[in-house]
Amino acid sequence: MDQKQFEKIVDEQNPKVPLFVNTLKAFLVGGIICTIGQLITFFYMRFFSFTEKTAAGPTVATMVFIAMILTGTGLYKKISQFGGAGSAVPVTGFGNAVISASMEHRTEGYVLGVGGNMFKLAGSVIVFGVLSAFFVALIKTILVKMGVISW
Repeated sequence: MDQKQFEKIVDEQNPKVPLFVNTLKAFLVGGIICTIGQLITFFYMRFFSFTEKTAAGPTVATMVFIAMILTGTGLYKKISQFGGAGSAVPVTGFGNAVISASMEHRTEGYVLGVGGNMFKLAGSVIVFGVLSAFFVALIKTILVKMGVISW
């Protein structure tokens, strides 16, 4: 049996992936998550007098919190099984990943198991975010001082 015959047999045995349906599901789930985020932003703007710019922080925190609650109850897994990549919208996907990592090790205790493993993913993301923000601010400050850009 040569390589081409082997590849033909593998192609015949592998199930066909419904690409269009999976794309549509991901689009719908991601769109619904983003719509919920936008509604939360409108909520903060309407009832707490935030501006569009200042409502971003509380909206992100709320979306991460909701994703963590849904992950803890097992609902986020069902959403992601249906919506695939659409459920990995960065903010909710981050919340899901943090809680999922900690839930896997809860038998090791709350401090070493849950707490220690919660920051496996979150720690690297936070460190990268802080460092990249520092370097962007440093470059911006240098460019402003040199007169290349104005602020």
